[in-house]
Amino acid sequence: MDIKTSKFVISNSKVEDCPNSGLPEYAFIGRSNVGKSSLINMLTGRKSLAKVSGKPGKTRLINHFLINENWHLVDLPGYGYAKVSKKEKKVFQKFITDYFKKRNQLVNAFVLVDSRHEPQTIDLEFMQWLGSQMIPFSIIFTKADKLKPVVLEKNIAHYKSVLMEYWEELMPMFITSSANNSGKEEVLNYIKEINIGL
Repeated sequence: MDIKTSKFVISNSKVEDCPNSGLPEYAFIGRSNVGKSSLINMLTGRKSLAKVSGKPGKTRLINHFLINENWHLVDLPGYGYAKVSKKEKKVFQKFITDYFKKRNQLVNAFVLVDSRHEPQTIDLEFMQWLGSQMIPFSIIFTKADKLKPVVLEKNIAHYKSVLMEYWEELMPMFITSSANNSGKEEVLNYIKEINIGL
């Protein structure tokens, strides 16, 4: 899939205020230092569509972007590690769970995972929660360029083995790097295939 147009639509903290266009939505979410904004910019070919910050946890709202006039990319707040108050985290938690529970337009969630690290409990628990809500999701491993190929392969294999302790079959997975655009075509073609089948 080629992304020809991408534009910001709206930011809000209430699911009720999200666009009512009925277009399919793909949500991107992960821990707050996983490289989500860089990935979104890489996928769309825009350097600053999503704001990249040196401070993790900068995304604090539900951000909708209209892609090719026919689907929405949704940038959700990261979880974990962000330097925000407990009160703010509770608010994040509520509108994130509200979004996943109430948003009928959502067709797939992409859970971002840093390929350099061991499987994190917070990520595994979030995936299990998505499963309990019957929400289709895929995993995007980020920052693949930071590792040697042999180490990357070993890390992914280990992650899969941990997931198999919880899941009967593995969900779709993508290995990406915002630095060299790897994985871009695979992720976008996956979205294209889903859209065609809707």
